[in-house]
Amino acid sequence: MRIGIDFDNTIACYDGVFHAAALERGLIPADLGRDKNSVRDHLNGSGRKDDFTELQGYVYGARMDLVSPYPGFAEFVAAARAAGHDLFIVSHKTRHPILGPKHDMHAAARGFLTDRGLMGSGAQQIAPERVFFELTKDEKVARAHALACEIFIDDLPEILGMSGFPDSTRKILFDPEDQFASGATPYERRGSWAEIAADIVRVRH
Repeated sequence: MRIGIDFDNTIACYDGVFHAAALERGLIPADLGRDKNSVRDHLNGSGRKDDFTELQGYVYGARMDLVSPYPGFAEFVAAARAAGHDLFIVSHKTRHPILGPKHDMHAAARGFLTDRGLMGSGAQQIAPERVFFELTKDEKVARAHALACEIFIDDLPEILGMSGFPDSTRKILFDPEDQFASGATPYERRGSWAEIAADIVRVRH
């Protein structure tokens, strides 16, 4: 089975990271909520939208050391590889931040994968040549199509709903916070990598 996987908020978990980075830069009070939306709303609401934009570039480019993979992802990779599945990371992000220092965010994401032991030449890792960071959403979906992904896993319904995926692609919405639990979605929703592993790793192609 050829399985495509998004990166941000699907593999990389940013829980508490924006709060920590914003505190480090003196942008927020310490008692602000730890989630990314609280940080964004505080800065936007105080007329500092550019500060939040620059903060995103700082996190994605310079502070990926604060970020962890979602629980169970490494185990999923190992089990999927052992079961004979082909894994691809297909994501989209600009190479450099819109504001602030010109960090290479593609290189930072690859560094994260290497440092966490997720990308490499090992039997339980994803090969570097199977990791793609595209510049736009359209290019991301086109890449998934070109790779003939039979399954695609993403945290954004808007990505899964884009035209360009093969009709046969099975689309899985990664929703660890149950953000879409109450709304109707045409996609299979899974709340953890353990759920995904139990569902698809046992299926051999």
